[in-house]
Amino acid sequence: MATREKRLAQFDGFGAPPPEIPVEVLCEDHSGTYQLPFPCRFVDGRWHNDESGVAVEATVIGWRLPRERQVGAA
Repeated sequence: MATREKRLAQFDGFGAPPPEIPVEVLCEDHSGTYQLPFPCRFVDGRWHNDESGVAVEATVIGWRLPRERQVGAA
């Protein structure tokens, strides 16, 4: 099982992502860290499920560009 620090290092977004780009998010609760299974957007200070538009009711601790959008991704 990955440690919190290792998971956070994989989600290297800094600040708020551009609202026009859906991103992958890392969340945390009392059980540990987990990645949401759907892309999200950060709009007006809140995270939203990009597919449904519903606000995310989780504590987001990190974000990253989707793997297919990252430079140098295979």
